[in-house]
Amino acid sequence: MTQFPKAADLGDLLPQPVRSQELLNRLSTRRSAPAQTLTVPGPNPEEVAEILRLGARTPDHGKLFPWRFVVMGPQTRADLAERLSALAVRQGLGGKAQAVLAKLTAAPVSILVISTAAPGPKPVWEQELSSGAVCMNIEHAADALGYAACWITDWYSYDAEALEILGVKPNEKVAGFIHIGTTAEAPLERVRPDLSTLTITLP
Repeated sequence: MTQFPKAADLGDLLPQPVRSQELLNRLSTRRSAPAQTLTVPGPNPEEVAEILRLGARTPDHGKLFPWRFVVMGPQTRADLAERLSALAVRQGLGGKAQAVLAKLTAAPVSILVISTAAPGPKPVWEQELSSGAVCMNIEHAADALGYAACWITDWYSYDAEALEILGVKPNEKVAGFIHIGTTAEAPLERVRPDLSTLTITLP
């Protein structure tokens, strides 16, 4: 049985950061797995709950928690893929729009992260950035539990009719689908940016 770290209580003194070679190693080799290659085993309900708890420990200016989660099992996503496939046909979107639905159905578990950002005391842009940070934290948490993950959107994350099928409200946006499972083969490294062309160091 996996031993999860104890959740901190409000007002607890949190530990100071300490150097962790294990975390550095994980960060230096982390990469997304192709969504269509993800298979069983996936996280069990207790692990999913822990992934969400860790994912929610993210920067959030104003403590607004401007996001929500929908945990989707295989049956839910199979039903969604069927409805989205019919929508793609009705809209004449072509075969590619239907082909990418395979990414939606392959993994054992998918977490839909929905941005609920709204005008208020903090900029909407910062609230949306918080949703992206949640997605990345979920990927790190899944990795720490020994699973592979993939963060994607695809066309149905932006189509008005598709969003209605997904249960996303008119004032909300899809931050991403985080598909989680296991891969039979380790992924290959991909191209990474030349940071010297993207970084300015000031005195």
